[in-house]
Amino acid sequence: MDLLIDTHVFLWWEASSPKMPPHVHAALADPANAIFVSAASVWEVAIKKRTGKLEFEGSVGLAVRRSGFEPLHIGLEDAEAAGGMVWSHTDPFDRLLVAQSQRHGLTLATADFIIRDFAKVPLLWAG
Repeated sequence: MDLLIDTHVFLWWEASSPKMPPHVHAALADPANAIFVSAASVWEVAIKKRTGKLEFEGSVGLAVRRSGFEPLHIGLEDAEAAGGMVWSHTDPFDRLLVAQSQRHGLTLATADFIIRDFAKVPLLWAG
């Protein structure tokens, strides 16, 4: 399975959080699965870290690589798809993750009810 993980799922993985459902942890740990972290998630964590809304030690990008996950860069087409999406949700990070999931044929691992209710992408529900 090819998974794109939402920012909070990445943070749960990094913190070994008990919030991570066992089936999601198993999917992320399975070497048969390709796990992607969007540059949008790295950007989101960096912003929240800078503004004091989130404590995260060290480089987010290095943490992604250390976890063995693949970085997913933001392409022009990804940005255009996110901006053109007919969806009332205005969070740019969520919009980009959904667009990247659609464009790259990835299952999105999330616990975000707004994304789940949009239901335009295959989900691995982490809620």
